[in-house]
Amino acid sequence: MPTKKVFSVIFLVFLIAGCAVAPVRPVLKEDLHVPSGKIEGNQFIGIRYPFNVSAPPNWKMTTEFADFLEDLGYDKPCSTDKEQTELYIFNPLTQSNLQIDFSPANPRFVASQGGMEALVSMGASSLKQEWEKEGVRVETGPTEAVTLRGVQYAANKYVTYPLNGVKREQGWVYGFSEPYQIFILYMILEKEGAKDREVLNVILDSFEVLGK
Repeated sequence: MPTKKVFSVIFLVFLIAGCAVAPVRPVLKEDLHVPSGKIEGNQFIGIRYPFNVSAPPNWKMTTEFADFLEDLGYDKPCSTDKEQTELYIFNPLTQSNLQIDFSPANPRFVASQGGMEALVSMGASSLKQEWEKEGVRVETGPTEAVTLRGVQYAANKYVTYPLNGVKREQGWVYGFSEPYQIFILYMILEKEGAKDREVLNVILDSFEVLGK
Protein backbone atom coordinates (compact mmCIF):
# COMPACT_ATOMS: atom_id res chain seq x y z
CA MET A 1 0.00 0.00 0.00
CA PRO A 2 1.25 3.57 -0.69
CA THR A 3 0.68 4.49 2.96
CA LYS A 4 3.57 2.35 4.22
CA LYS A 5 6.08 3.73 1.71
CA VAL A 6 5.12 7.37 2.26
CA PHE A 7 5.28 7.23 6.04
CA SER A 8 8.73 5.64 5.94
CA VAL A 9 10.07 8.29 3.55
CA ILE A 10 8.61 11.26 5.41
CA PHE A 11 9.82 9.99 8.77
CA LEU A 12 13.36 9.78 7.37
CA VAL A 13 13.09 13.28 5.87
CA PHE A 14 11.96 14.65 9.24
CA LEU A 15 15.10 13.28 10.86
CA ILE A 16 17.45 15.01 8.43
CA ALA A 17 15.53 18.13 7.34
CA GLY A 18 16.64 21.46 8.71
CA CYS A 19 19.78 20.03 10.30
CA ALA A 20 22.55 22.37 11.39
CA VAL A 21 26.22 21.60 10.82
CA ALA A 22 26.92 21.59 14.56
CA PRO A 23 24.64 20.10 17.25
CA VAL A 24 22.16 22.58 18.70
CA ARG A 25 21.26 20.38 21.70
CA PRO A 26 22.85 17.49 23.58
CA VAL A 27 21.87 13.93 22.79
CA LEU A 28 18.88 13.07 24.93
CA LYS A 29 19.44 9.63 26.41
CA GLU A 30 16.38 7.46 26.87
CA ASP A 31 15.83 4.59 29.25
CA LEU A 32 13.79 2.31 27.02
CA HIS A 33 13.08 0.06 29.99
CA VAL A 34 10.87 2.81 31.38
CA PRO A 35 7.32 2.56 29.98
CA SER A 36 6.25 5.39 27.68
CA GLY A 37 3.30 6.07 29.98
CA LYS A 38 0.27 4.58 31.67
CA ILE A 39 -3.38 4.53 30.69
CA GLU A 40 -5.93 5.36 33.35
CA GLY A 41 -9.47 5.11 32.06
CA ASN A 42 -9.57 7.28 28.97
CA GLN A 43 -6.37 9.21 29.74
CA PHE A 44 -2.74 8.57 28.84
CA ILE A 45 -0.22 9.92 31.36
CA GLY A 46 3.33 10.10 30.08
CA ILE A 47 6.20 8.61 32.08
CA ARG A 48 9.20 8.35 29.74
CA TYR A 49 7.97 11.32 27.72
CA PRO A 50 6.21 14.36 29.22
CA PHE A 51 2.86 14.39 27.47
CA ASN A 52 -0.74 13.65 28.41
CA VAL A 53 -3.78 13.11 26.21
CA SER A 54 -7.34 11.89 26.70
CA ALA A 55 -10.09 10.38 24.53
CA PRO A 56 -13.82 9.73 24.82
CA PRO A 57 -14.83 6.52 26.68
CA ASN A 58 -16.11 4.85 23.50
CA TRP A 59 -12.67 5.12 21.90
CA LYS A 60 -9.87 2.73 22.84
CA MET A 61 -6.38 3.67 24.03
CA THR A 62 -3.51 1.23 23.87
CA THR A 63 0.27 1.13 23.64
CA GLU A 64 0.02 -2.06 21.55
CA PHE A 65 -0.30 -2.07 17.77
CA ALA A 66 -3.83 -3.04 16.71
CA ASP A 67 -3.92 -5.62 13.91
CA PHE A 68 -6.49 -3.74 11.81
CA LEU A 69 -4.01 -0.88 11.36
CA GLU A 70 -1.86 -3.09 9.15
CA ASP A 71 -4.85 -3.60 6.85
CA LEU A 72 -5.16 0.20 6.61
CA GLY A 73 -1.55 0.50 5.41
CA TYR A 74 0.47 1.10 8.57
CA ASP A 75 3.64 -0.84 9.30
CA LYS A 76 3.69 -2.92 12.46
CA PRO A 77 6.66 -1.66 14.52
CA CYS A 78 9.52 -4.01 15.28
CA SER A 79 10.15 -4.81 18.94
CA THR A 80 13.61 -3.20 18.60
CA ASP A 81 12.34 -0.03 16.91
CA LYS A 82 13.28 2.91 19.13
CA GLU A 83 11.05 5.25 17.16
CA GLN A 84 7.89 3.19 17.44
CA THR A 85 4.59 4.81 18.27
CA GLU A 86 3.95 5.31 21.97
CA LEU A 87 0.18 5.44 21.79
CA TYR A 88 -2.68 4.31 19.56
CA ILE A 89 -6.18 5.75 19.93
CA PHE A 90 -9.05 4.41 17.84
CA ASN A 91 -12.77 3.97 17.45
CA PRO A 92 -13.40 0.18 17.51
CA LEU A 93 -16.62 0.57 15.50
CA THR A 94 -15.38 2.71 12.62
CA GLN A 95 -11.60 2.03 12.83
CA SER A 96 -10.86 5.77 12.67
CA ASN A 97 -7.55 6.13 14.46
CA LEU A 98 -4.80 8.37 15.71
CA GLN A 99 -1.18 7.44 16.46
CA ILE A 100 1.22 9.47 18.58
CA ASP A 101 4.99 9.15 18.33
CA PHE A 102 6.94 11.30 20.78
CA SER A 103 10.72 11.02 20.65
CA PRO A 104 13.98 12.97 21.07
CA ALA A 105 14.85 15.29 18.21
CA ASN A 106 18.05 14.86 16.27
CA PRO A 107 20.79 16.93 18.02
CA ARG A 108 21.28 18.89 14.77
CA PHE A 109 17.62 19.43 13.96
CA VAL A 110 16.66 23.11 13.80
CA ALA A 111 12.90 23.52 14.19
CA SER A 112 10.69 26.27 12.80
CA GLN A 113 7.02 26.76 12.01
CA GLY A 114 7.84 26.93 8.32
CA GLY A 115 9.71 23.66 8.60
CA MET A 116 6.74 21.91 10.21
CA GLU A 117 4.44 23.19 7.46
CA ALA A 118 6.85 22.05 4.76
CA LEU A 119 6.99 18.56 6.23
CA VAL A 120 3.23 18.06 6.42
CA SER A 121 2.94 19.36 2.87
CA MET A 122 5.55 16.86 1.77
CA GLY A 123 3.63 14.04 3.44
CA ALA A 124 0.40 15.00 1.70
CA SER A 125 2.08 15.45 -1.68
CA SER A 126 3.86 12.09 -1.49
CA LEU A 127 0.73 10.20 -0.50
CA LYS A 128 -1.31 11.94 -3.20
CA GLN A 129 1.22 10.94 -5.86
CA GLU A 130 1.35 7.33 -4.68
CA TRP A 131 -2.42 6.87 -4.56
CA GLU A 132 -2.95 8.55 -7.92
CA LYS A 133 -0.56 6.03 -9.44
CA GLU A 134 -3.12 3.47 -8.27
CA GLY A 135 -5.92 5.39 -9.99
CA VAL A 136 -7.36 6.82 -6.76
CA ARG A 137 -8.57 10.44 -6.87
CA VAL A 138 -7.08 12.43 -3.98
CA GLU A 139 -8.10 15.87 -2.71
CA THR A 140 -5.64 17.88 -0.63
CA GLY A 141 -6.61 20.01 2.36
CA PRO A 142 -4.92 23.27 3.43
CA THR A 143 -1.64 23.53 5.30
CA GLU A 144 -2.42 24.98 8.72
CA ALA A 145 -0.58 26.00 11.85
CA VAL A 146 -1.86 24.06 14.86
CA THR A 147 -1.92 25.11 18.49
CA LEU A 148 -1.08 22.27 20.86
CA ARG A 149 -0.53 23.00 24.51
CA GLY A 150 3.15 23.12 25.43
CA VAL A 151 4.27 22.75 21.79
CA GLN A 152 6.45 25.41 20.16
CA TYR A 153 5.73 24.61 16.52
CA ALA A 154 3.06 22.41 14.95
CA ALA A 155 1.34 22.09 11.59
CA ASN A 156 -1.41 19.98 10.07
CA LYS A 157 -2.34 18.85 6.57
CA TYR A 158 -4.60 16.12 5.25
CA VAL A 159 -5.84 14.43 2.12
CA THR A 160 -9.19 12.81 1.38
CA TYR A 161 -9.88 9.95 -1.00
CA PRO A 162 -12.39 7.12 -1.54
CA LEU A 163 -11.25 3.53 -1.07
CA ASN A 164 -13.42 0.41 -1.13
CA GLY A 165 -16.52 2.59 -1.04
CA VAL A 166 -15.44 4.49 2.09
CA LYS A 167 -14.20 8.08 2.18
CA ARG A 168 -10.96 8.47 4.12
CA GLU A 169 -9.35 11.54 5.59
CA GLN A 170 -5.69 10.91 6.24
CA GLY A 171 -3.67 13.56 8.01
CA TRP A 172 -0.44 14.53 9.68
CA VAL A 173 0.25 16.77 12.63
CA TYR A 174 3.99 17.34 13.05
CA GLY A 175 5.27 19.30 15.99
CA PHE A 176 8.33 20.25 17.97
CA SER A 177 8.72 20.97 21.66
CA GLU A 178 12.35 21.28 22.72
CA PRO A 179 13.98 18.75 22.77
CA TYR A 180 11.27 16.48 21.34
CA GLN A 181 9.74 15.83 17.93
CA ILE A 182 6.08 14.90 17.74
CA PHE A 183 4.31 12.89 15.05
CA ILE A 184 0.54 12.54 15.18
CA LEU A 185 -0.78 10.49 12.28
CA TYR A 186 -4.52 10.05 11.88
CA MET A 187 -7.06 8.45 9.61
CA ILE A 188 -10.79 9.07 9.67
CA LEU A 189 -13.02 6.53 7.95
CA GLU A 190 -16.31 8.21 7.19
CA LYS A 191 -19.17 6.06 8.43
CA GLU A 192 -22.83 7.03 8.64
CA GLY A 193 -23.75 8.50 12.00
CA ALA A 194 -20.15 8.70 13.24
CA LYS A 195 -18.69 11.98 14.46
CA ASP A 196 -15.06 10.96 14.36
CA ARG A 197 -13.85 14.28 12.90
CA GLU A 198 -15.24 16.16 15.90
CA VAL A 199 -13.73 13.60 18.27
CA LEU A 200 -10.31 14.02 16.65
CA ASN A 201 -10.43 17.73 17.45
CA VAL A 202 -11.38 16.96 21.06
CA ILE A 203 -8.44 14.58 21.38
CA LEU A 204 -5.99 17.11 19.92
CA ASP A 205 -7.36 19.79 22.25
CA SER A 206 -6.55 17.53 25.21
CA PHE A 207 -2.98 16.85 24.06
CA GLU A 208 -0.45 18.60 26.29
CA VAL A 209 3.32 18.59 26.59
CA LEU A 210 4.22 19.17 30.20
CA GLY A 211 6.90 21.56 31.42
CA LYS A 212 10.23 20.23 32.61
